[in-house]
Amino acid sequence: MLDTLFTNIFSAETAQTLETGSFLISIGSALILGLISALFYTYKSTYSKGFVITLATLPAIVAAIIMMVSGSLGASVAVAGTFSLVRFRSAPGSAKEISAVFLAMATGLACGMGYPAYGAIFTVVMCLVNLIYSALKLGERKSIELRRTVDITVPESLSYGDAFDEIFDKYTSEWTLKKVKTTNLGSLNKLTYDVLFRENGSEKPMIDELRTRNGNLEISVARQSADPLNEL
Repeated sequence: MLDTLFTNIFSAETAQTLETGSFLISIGSALILGLISALFYTYKSTYSKGFVITLATLPAIVAAIIMMVSGSLGASVAVAGTFSLVRFRSAPGSAKEISAVFLAMATGLACGMGYPAYGAIFTVVMCLVNLIYSALKLGERKSIELRRTVDITVPESLSYGDAFDEIFDKYTSEWTLKKVKTTNLGSLNKLTYDVLFRENGSEKPMIDELRTRNGNLEISVARQSADPLNEL
């Protein structure tokens, strides 16, 4: 009984003619595993209802595509490739969203190929691994949440080389002068820094001290892209 659990549910006779029972098992398994993946994604994440529904139904859609091409993986990949011709007008996805979509597609592929048990194991293992990584402090030391782009406008006469070093050392653990640009017909310089704050809430006191050095000219602090994949 245990040996047959992980065998292909599609027999040789059903390679060309798909049985209703096998079809329902694969679709049902894909829908259940898709729901598990969607519920996992909502844990400690910001999300939209449409994206959660997509995650819940995507495995079943992928499984149906695989089965409709008679179980041929090569033909299934060719059919799935046609979807790359479709351009969706939507906001770029974050790394976590892209990972969730690939997880749903892999689950659907396993169910569509006739291995729902392997699909279930894969889904559970990946969800647990993601939960463990989320609980660890992996990547938090230099979190993107503390990284900012700071623009400081200074008079053309100010020697800006080390004018702000003391302030940056006080409030940031890393800082780099990325760009210098002249503005206002050359009477002002605009300095762009890439900084990593030591802690949240440091923007206001740092700006107050910077204003005493740049003659109270314009200063801006902007959050950097939350995900490098958005810039691809």
